[in-house]
Amino acid sequence: MTRSVLIMAHTGRPGAVTSAQLLIRRLADAGVNVRVLEGEAKDIGCSGVEEFPAEPSATAGAELVIVLGGDGTLLRAAELTRHTGTPVLGVNLGHVGFLAEAERADLAVVASRAVSREYEVEERMAIDVTVRVGGVEHRTWALNEASVEKLAREKLLQLVVGIDGRPLSHWGCDGVVCATPTGSTAYAFSAGGPVVWPEVEAMLVVPISAHALFARPLVVSPASTVAVEVTHENEGAVLWCDGRRTVDLPPGSRVEVRRSDVPVRLARLHLTPFTDRLVTKFGLPVAGWRGRVRTQER
Repeated sequence: MTRSVLIMAHTGRPGAVTSAQLLIRRLADAGVNVRVLEGEAKDIGCSGVEEFPAEPSATAGAELVIVLGGDGTLLRAAELTRHTGTPVLGVNLGHVGFLAEAERADLAVVASRAVSREYEVEERMAIDVTVRVGGVEHRTWALNEASVEKLAREKLLQLVVGIDGRPLSHWGCDGVVCATPTGSTAYAFSAGGPVVWPEVEAMLVVPISAHALFARPLVVSPASTVAVEVTHENEGAVLWCDGRRTVDLPPGSRVEVRRSDVPVRLARLHLTPFTDRLVTKFGLPVAGWRGRVRTQER
């Protein structure tokens, strides 16, 4: 059976093209069929690869997607793999690259592990998002977060938030972020939300600059449904999902967020503890740590 790997690259980033070319050569030499997206093929400039449109069909039948770029490129890959279940392996060419598994210096290791299939697959919780405007529904999804944000910079956005069909609070704010544990280190983190370990199943609700006494970040059950209603006193708002997909929210709109039945599958080369990943990605100071305290044997 023919083996196939899709390579996606943010070709505008330094080193992305040469990194893609190196991976293509190494995979092809090992007898692995390489796919690239049509919009990236010309920049990469390699022969002997299959070109696919930027649609889920590009990942159908592929055993792995290798992403060269930052978290934005990986989120773009997650859109293509959502219903094919193909695992995504990120190589960071950006800044923090929190979702990435490897750095550019690890390319040889990435190619070797892809050829030998030496990687673990981790499932990350995603969220389904339903927008209701009158009798019209719009459905989308997110891996990191769904955020309801104001359109008018000079005005507060008036929102009513509810959990499991019960009203919770009315906030005058810049917006509300509904995030997954994976998204806890993205937009929700910037808005003051807590960092949640990936294996903790939960949803976060983080108000942005809310003018209210009760406006703390909330951690709710993954079985819950979070509803955000745009009241009629607003001029409108906008829904952003993973910073990529948008839906306009006129006054009276309602956004419902719940756990998705379809996770995103990430390929892992190293079973690095999440604590170590936080320390590395954020450059956290750990000087003075003396290790585990061992009880004295009697």
